[in-house]
Amino acid sequence: MRVSVLGAGAFGTALAIVLADKGHDTSLWARRREHTDSIESARENTRYLPGARLPDTLHATHDLGAALEGAGLVVFVIPSQATRAVLREARPLLGEDALICCASKGIETGSLMLLSEVMVDELGAEAQARLTYLSGPSFAKELAAHVPTAVTVAGTSAAATEAVQRSFASDDLRVYATDDVVGVEVGGALKNVIAIASGALDGLGYGMNCRAALITRGLAEIGRVAAKKGGNPLTLAGLAGVGDLVLTCTGSLSRNRTVGVELGRGRTLREILDALGQVAEGVETTRSAHALGKQLGVAMPITEEVYKVLFEDKPAAHAVADLMGRPLKREQA
Repeated sequence: MRVSVLGAGAFGTALAIVLADKGHDTSLWARRREHTDSIESARENTRYLPGARLPDTLHATHDLGAALEGAGLVVFVIPSQATRAVLREARPLLGEDALICCASKGIETGSLMLLSEVMVDELGAEAQARLTYLSGPSFAKELAAHVPTAVTVAGTSAAATEAVQRSFASDDLRVYATDDVVGVEVGGALKNVIAIASGALDGLGYGMNCRAALITRGLAEIGRVAAKKGGNPLTLAGLAGVGDLVLTCTGSLSRNRTVGVELGRGRTLREILDALGQVAEGVETTRSAHALGKQLGVAMPITEEVYKVLFEDKPAAHAVADLMGRPLKREQA
């Protein structure tokens, strides 16, 4: 199959390598010509995924039309806040029968839409059957190195979901399928917020008890949002929920956790993002998730405290103290 991966960051590059290694004729698109020229000449993405060699069947281009020409599968791995703009640009170039998979994670600021809602909003309800969403615990570096990994693909059409499942699946990438798009999308977006909180605990020097409590209560918070949006809370017990949450909250390769660690150490958000040099989706997702929780009437105490630390300069230690000092309640509430 001819495959186009839009977005040449670390994760987009890793997914493109996976697809090319399966024998798909794969294009990797990025907007900046100097970036794609560098990838082509070095045969690796030295900026975002150094050390991962590109297969011969993978080529980078800044030409969106060339990237999408003849593609039977188009994978969007664009930062969440830029997804709508790229979708709008790509829409007239997409093949009528092309399968579309969104592997980005986030909630659009302003509209407070999940990326699945953004995709339908831009491509129309008639595209719904072609749309799928990939999520799960998968750091780009390990994915590109063929470390055994498992993810899940969600979609409303069983045929499209299974086709995308087969396109990605390999000896070292196990792909599950589900029809719970909302659960997968909410889990993938909100785990990044909880990962910032988890990193802050490490930056403060707190122990494993505290981290375990944070992850568990974070999962409860994510489940409440998923249920309110019409998703199945049981989905959050799977790869797109607890799997991705545990990885992102504990793994040293997590950019969102790294942001939290530095916040816990007292650095400013601006200093952290300048040093990071890459998008940490959880920062903007915290802003939109905070607003979404209020819109839905869902209690999101961890998200609220992360929001205050990120955008109101609240010290991380004070946020932890306020979470611990909340009125006592039943665990399932």
